[in-house]
Amino acid sequence: MNAIPAVNPESANRKYIIRTVLFMGGYIAANLAALSGAFDDITPRGALAFALVVSAPILGHIWAFLAWIRESDEFVRGIATKRFVMAGGITLAVSSVWGLLEIYAKTPHVSAALVVPLFWLAFGLVSPFIRSSH
Repeated sequence: MNAIPAVNPESANRKYIIRTVLFMGGYIAANLAALSGAFDDITPRGALAFALVVSAPILGHIWAFLAWIRESDEFVRGIATKRFVMAGGITLAVSSVWGLLEIYAKTPHVSAALVVPLFWLAFGLVSPFIRSSH
């Protein structure tokens, strides 16, 4: 029989903050370096590698958030999961509608790199309305 591990909310929150600062710090540093011209003379292969390197902290932050959910207590886990799913659904809907508008209505193109900020915007917007784990 597996014992349920004890949950320490302070530890989970502290780990999440540290992970987020580290991942987003790397993301910001790489983008600031690019904006300052540090990679202007990069080769196409180097540009591909750089894009993947800059993407890694985004993946790391998603992992950090999911790890925070896993390490949180049952109530927080339920609420955070509902918010995550709802924000994901909104992000999928908005991205799909906009993509189809680009194809059929010739609306301006929006970079797919903005999907992650859209997700966190949606997460922030739904969070005040999802306050129960049921």
